[in-house]
This record gives sequence, C-alpha cells and structure tokens, in this order.
Amino acid sequence: MNNFLQLGFLPRSYDAGLLILRLCFGLLLFFNHGLSKLTHYSQMSTHMPDPLHVGTQLSLILTLISEVLCALLVVIGLATRLAALYIVIELAIAFTLVHHMKLSGPGSGELALVYLVPFFVLVLAGAGRYSVDRNV
Repeated sequence: MNNFLQLGFLPRSYDAGLLILRLCFGLLLFFNHGLSKLTHYSQMSTHMPDPLHVGTQLSLILTLISEVLCALLVVIGLATRLAALYIVIELAIAFTLVHHMKLSGPGSGELALVYLVPFFVLVLAGAGRYSVDRNV
C-alpha cells in the first residue's frame, strides 16, 4: 500500500515525461493555433496583431514559424531547445505586448502564459532521450 501512495506503480522516467510534454503541448500549439493561421493565411494576414511594428504579414509569418515549424520540431525532438526558445519568445511577446499581461477577462493572455511555461521547461531540460536528436 505504501508503494501505491508514492505512485511506485508508475515508472520514474524524466525522458518519458519530457516526451509527453513535447507531444501534448507541441501538438496542441500546432493544431489549435498554427494550423488555423496557416489554412486561413490570407484572412489572418490583414487582421494579425502587429506588436513589433513590422507589418501584419511579417508578424503572421513570424508567428507561423513558431506555431507550425517550431511546434513540429518540438514534437519530433529535433533542435528542441532552439525551437522551444523561439516559441517562448513568441508567446512572451503575445503575453506582454498583445495581451498586456492580463490574466482574466476579455483579451486575457492566460492561454499564452499557459503555453509559455511548458516550452520554457523544454528550453531548460531539452528533449530527453525519446527524440530525434536525443538532445538532453
């Protein structure tokens, strides 16, 4: 019974935990955010926020690099730390400059912050053993 309370029935594997983190958040970012921006590119390019004042189209391209390319790199575990860092920077910009660090109410940046944290963990920890480049 003591072993059960300590969750001893589960394997202790940081690598498996990093794999689950990469798969869950990488696929969520890709399917829930990146794919819709990619498939509706022409509509999004005129309505995209431009927090860096580089133009809406370039803002959308920079966001697509993060939410499509980097998210998929994180999922497969290739250049994970670099890809996760790019995502963290994009999400930090969204949280601070687009959502003005609001955590509740209309225009909240809570979701950007929720995504930012696991990708920051991946920047620190790497992809783990179960990845294409086995970057630990």
